[in-house]
Amino acid sequence: MEHITLLLAIVIVTALVFDFTNGFHDTANAMATTISTGALKPKTAVAMSAVLNLVGAFLSVEVAKTISGGIINENGLRTEVIFAALVGAILWNLLTWLLGLPSSSSHALFGGLIGAAVMSMGWSSVNGGTVVTKVLLPAVAAPIVAGLAAMLATRLTYRISRKTDQKATAKGYRAGQIASAGLVSLAHGTNDAQKTMGIITLALITGGVIAPDADPPLWVIVSAGTAIALGTYLGGWRIIRTMGKGLTDLAPQQGFAAQTSAATAILASSHIGFSLSTTQVCSGAVMGSGLGRKGGVVRWSTATRMFVAWGLTLPAAGLVGAGAEFLTKQGPWGVGLTAALLVAGSGVIWKLSRRDSIDHTNVTADETGSAAAPAAEPAGVVTTAIAAVTPPPVGTLITGESEDVKATIPAPAPADPARPAGATL
Repeated sequence: MEHITLLLAIVIVTALVFDFTNGFHDTANAMATTISTGALKPKTAVAMSAVLNLVGAFLSVEVAKTISGGIINENGLRTEVIFAALVGAILWNLLTWLLGLPSSSSHALFGGLIGAAVMSMGWSSVNGGTVVTKVLLPAVAAPIVAGLAAMLATRLTYRISRKTDQKATAKGYRAGQIASAGLVSLAHGTNDAQKTMGIITLALITGGVIAPDADPPLWVIVSAGTAIALGTYLGGWRIIRTMGKGLTDLAPQQGFAAQTSAATAILASSHIGFSLSTTQVCSGAVMGSGLGRKGGVVRWSTATRMFVAWGLTLPAAGLVGAGAEFLTKQGPWGVGLTAALLVAGSGVIWKLSRRDSIDHTNVTADETGSAAAPAAEPAGVVTTAIAAVTPPPVGTLITGESEDVKATIPAPAPADPARPAGATL
């Protein structure tokens, strides 16, 4: 066994940086609906999600095995290829975070890895069958399945609760949302933290530090779980706003249905080793819950932007990964230049994000910065009192609490004796 070299150490640190970006990029998957419906305060929500992501990282290594020994042929793989792949994935994650688009961190990683490997060793280095069966097919099927499940679950919850007290029902579903959000966070840890574990394990195998087909070492599991938990706690507020308010307006019943459906799909995929995009699953579930409520709508303009980002993720990250690998092939100076470009690009994106800062204080506001209105209840649910038909007496002070409007009804003007009744101006 060889010792960890400087290059390998750089790759491990870069992989943990990717894991960190994965955490704050995907916080919205678990907590956007919980925050948007008011079930949890924003900081409390991300703290809970961070802890459960860390716990979930220890529950399984099946997805890590898929990445470390499935997508790319290990024979002839250079450590620099993995570094180049991570550069492509990190930059795409940061760019989509800046735009507030919930794209897939998983596909960014796969795209970067495929692009870098093809640049280094040609198309024969990619296991096409594994990519199709364990990446592309789940990418298409998972959001559809989760969306349909969430739509049916939403209709069922409203049907069950239509004759119950609406205030008590909403409170109960908020409690259910907290539990289901915790389940999604746990599922996210079992799926997404393992992707970084798989990358680090692949780098260790490439560097000769551990044997091929080895499981991730314990220190890899701990470090990957910690990195994604820290990123989750930081909170990807820009994407949380899009998921919680941009796609549809959610009531607690819908949030509960969406999160439960998403968690079920993610946990099932982790069990069988599918490297699922939790972002696509949760986004599909949110849209399904929006369509499942009577009168609910999906903002298809936002959804279309999101679909475009999904389609661009693999090729865009692949192109950046290929470009980074072209530089690293030039030698140590190429590796240094690639690292410098990564730092510079990340700094520019962060600087741009400060122009329109979004954090826990304004994450539930709409695009104009004002607090967004809660989702309307379905038809048949009485949510406002009906005012009396009889007009108030002259001189009564009328106040509008929600609009802070105060006005006194004036007395009618005296009739003009010079104008006949019924005459028009």
